[in-house]
Amino acid sequence: MIDFSNGKVIKLSKSKKPANLDTIRPLLIAGEQIVDEYSAFRDFVIFTNKRLIVVNVQGLTGAKKDFTSLPYSKIQAFSVETAGTFDLDAELELYFSGLGKVKLEFSGTCDIAQIGHFISEQIL
Repeated sequence: MIDFSNGKVIKLSKSKKPANLDTIRPLLIAGEQIVDEYSAFRDFVIFTNKRLIVVNVQGLTGAKKDFTSLPYSKIQAFSVETAGTFDLDAELELYFSGLGKVKLEFSGTCDIAQIGHFISEQIL
């Protein structure tokens, strides 16, 4: 599992198209659909209609991957922080029952309000 407690946050940008569908297809359950995808250098985050899937690509070749599944049903609270004039990154903090805080950092061009709205629709 990705160590979210170490403060390391990947800067995510919206993917132009679902480039990692083949990688996560075996994890999807019946009726689960991809809603959005955000990626960093090699790592990526997939929002589905059921959960958040965080993929940490490891090693020199990238053949080893860590998949962390974070179901929306376990989110107790969340916060969004928009990008500012000097701090150009937006942040999403999710508080999961039994796991604690998960923090994701997005480039300032991402629509963090839309992400927050989507999370609200899933948990409220």
